[in-house]
Amino acid sequence: MHWTDIALRLTAATAVGMTLGLNRDLHGKPTGMRTLGLVGLGAALAVMAVVDPTLPPTDALNAVSRVVQGILTGIGFLGAGVIVRGSGEARVRGLTTAACTWLTASLGVVCAVAAWPVIAIAMPLLFFVLLAGGPIEKTIRARFGRPNGDDPSQRPPP
Repeated sequence: MHWTDIALRLTAATAVGMTLGLNRDLHGKPTGMRTLGLVGLGAALAVMAVVDPTLPPTDALNAVSRVVQGILTGIGFLGAGVIVRGSGEARVRGLTTAACTWLTASLGVVCAVAAWPVIAIAMPLLFFVLLAGGPIEKTIRARFGRPNGDDPSQRPPP
């Protein structure tokens, strides 16, 4: 693999993570640009460390598969820490941030294997969910009368 290809893959993974982190930063969430930029870069580095062009395709695929499994499992624990962080409350919080952390690792993996069409399709979908998901949820709650979990006055009595 040429050094420009390596630089492109690692830069893309870092940029994807930082872009996701910017969304989390703007919403005052516990992970931000630096955290998710590092998650994307770390995931890409881990995969690229086992991508060896001299290996037969089957051996390379097996190595990448094992690394990806380890990354996504490990990131799951990081996400759980984000969720459990606010354990003093009786509510579960941080699920979207944990999902963004997991997704950032996945996108880092996709950048590492240079699946550019996947990134091109995933990024608009990702930002549609992050930017439009909240307003869509609020509209559905208002339309169908489901209480919003963020408003204590709308929660059902215990």
